[in-house]
Amino acid sequence: MKVKMNVQTAYHGDLLRAGKVYNVDDETAKRWIASKLAEKAEDQSIN
Repeated sequence: MKVKMNVQTAYHGDLLRAGKVYNVDDETAKRWIASKLAEKAEDQSIN
């Protein structure tokens, strides 16, 4: 699932920056969206 990050965080050794779109597994994406770390991205490219 593509998510747009609201915060900067490290994930599996990679630095994910706020405001950018990344592809992560569905379970992780759901947790991040529920905790407001990210929001679901629609029709955007992966940075």
